[in-house]
Amino acid sequence: MENNYLKGAVEAGLFASGEPISAGRIAEAVGADPERVELILQDISRELDVRGRGVCVLQLEDRYQFTTRNTYSGQVRNVLDNRKNAPLSQAALEVLAIIAYNQPVSRPFIDQVRGVDSSSSVTSLLSRGLIAEAGRLDLPGRPVSFKTTDVFLRSFGLSSLEDLPSVSVEEQDPEQGADLQED
Repeated sequence: MENNYLKGAVEAGLFASGEPISAGRIAEAVGADPERVELILQDISRELDVRGRGVCVLQLEDRYQFTTRNTYSGQVRNVLDNRKNAPLSQAALEVLAIIAYNQPVSRPFIDQVRGVDSSSSVTSLLSRGLIAEAGRLDLPGRPVSFKTTDVFLRSFGLSSLEDLPSVSVEEQDPEQGADLQED
């Protein structure tokens, strides 16, 4: 196997693993000797150091992992905090409530309840891990259905969906109920 190709394969395997991985495991995956893979990992590490790149190869005993260079930890923390802590839009909250109380539901159902297209809100909620695909409904066109996730429960401090507040009219404030009955 050509050296540059093998080096690229080792680098790609290390990147894709996302967690510490042994040179032996990478060697199995790329079809090379573990000793040669260790030399390649050391070479990759040196190149990243010499070029002052934002990532480096961290060696944890007999395992390796790509990690952010300490110099850039503040910037990485800011990027991750901005992504995680960006507030949900009103539309996304509406979609999330519809899914939580009616799951599994299709996007056409959500659009019908809201009266507007909800595709961008659904995409946003999927990317944040608050909802997930729940399969396909047995309806014409077999639309994808959505459900909430454990991330949703943790984010809203719920242990299960049964902890969601009730939305029935009978359990509302008596004065509100009277106003509703008078209308």
